[in-house]
Amino acid sequence: MDNRQAIGSWLSGPRAAAEQMGADFGYRGERLGLPEQGPGSLAPLGRRFGALFIDWSLCMMIAYGLITRGDTGAAGNWALGVLFVLSVLTVGTIGSTPGKRLLGLRVISVDGERLGPVRVVLRTALLCLALPALIWDRDGRGLHDRLSHAVPGRGH
Repeated sequence: MDNRQAIGSWLSGPRAAAEQMGADFGYRGERLGLPEQGPGSLAPLGRRFGALFIDWSLCMMIAYGLITRGDTGAAGNWALGVLFVLSVLTVGTIGSTPGKRLLGLRVISVDGERLGPVRVVLRTALLCLALPALIWDRDGRGLHDRLSHAVPGRGH
């Protein structure tokens, strides 16, 4: 291996270097038995971030307009509480938040069933802490999804 290959493998990351050496990681969600594309496959990260942005914006509007009545300093703190309640209620009942619903996403259990109430509360609490949601596995699932045995997937 010459210097250009060594630098190229370092810049592209350990996964790309391992793939160049012949390792086959498969597609995202294959280890979970999910299809590669279409309904039931893992949701792309961009759409998941978009759904979170929509949900956070909605929660900020609710906190700013209904709870703090214009106090911008407190609105962010209240919005986190609103996000918690919104997520627990909507993911626990219909399997998706308003943002996820708009973008055609849903949250289900690894076994394909609806998440139970305890797992919904655990997932939402970890999501509100933010850091667990930023630690991903090779399938693109955040730590909050792994610990609650959830799969953020594409809806039907």
